[in-house]
Amino acid sequence: MIFSKNLRHRLEFAGFRLAEGLARALPLEVASRVSGLGWRLIAPHLYRQERVMRNLALAYPDMALDARKKLAAGMWENLGRTFAEVFHLERIAAEGRVTFESEAEIDAIARGGSCVVCALHLGNWELVAYAGKRMGAPLTGVFQRMNNPFVDAETHKLRAFLYEGGLLPKTPVTARRLLEAAKTGGYPAFLADLRDDRGAAVPFFGHPARSNVFPALLARTTGLKLYAGAAYRLPGVRFRIKVARIPIPETEDRAADAVAATAALQAQFEAFIREAPEQWMWGHRKWD
Repeated sequence: MIFSKNLRHRLEFAGFRLAEGLARALPLEVASRVSGLGWRLIAPHLYRQERVMRNLALAYPDMALDARKKLAAGMWENLGRTFAEVFHLERIAAEGRVTFESEAEIDAIARGGSCVVCALHLGNWELVAYAGKRMGAPLTGVFQRMNNPFVDAETHKLRAFLYEGGLLPKTPVTARRLLEAAKTGGYPAFLADLRDDRGAAVPFFGHPARSNVFPALLARTTGLKLYAGAAYRLPGVRFRIKVARIPIPETEDRAADAVAATAALQAQFEAFIREAPEQWMWGHRKWD
């Protein structure tokens, strides 16, 4: 059993390295386009498409079926492009392919010192962390370990340069390390749009969705500002980062304040998504 699992992991990793080799051998724009087209053609025929269509029907009940299918195809293309681009993240950053909706706002955030940053799986979400490099802020990121340890280690290496404060696996001790970072001038960063079964049920596209309260609670506890960020895809493998300040109530009930801020964060995520719904990852289990 252990042998077969290890063999499967090694075969998967071999496929991953083959994809990496192909992506690096092609010009960036070509690699992104080819991968996006492949995912657009193949993924709608796989099992996850059913959940995508259910989620779209829940979020956009008045949208025609053909329009939802077209939106889903665009989502798959974005995911395919993002997969190929992960092998070129350093090049994308170095070539000035990432810009900001408001340079002045980024400068203001940088002057404000330590803060908590939350992003969502929209556009090429890995590049939201580039805002940290632009600000000179050592972001400390959190990631969910993949089932395949070989692929997990390789993807960690590809992304780590964006997180000068460290890129930590999601474990029971990570919360304590993030709290320490926040208290010592660090910049905790999260992908906070996924479902959290232990989280608070807050509105999302008109339906309750259990969401991670920890980023808001961390900001409320430490007195840090809370920001939401998104990296929208533009033509030509270029991206525009948009950020928004999330209000945090300060009452005598800290837990309730964190839930209210979480609701505000998810509302901002919804606003980001509505600007480019084909760029958000609709395939995960967001709602009950």
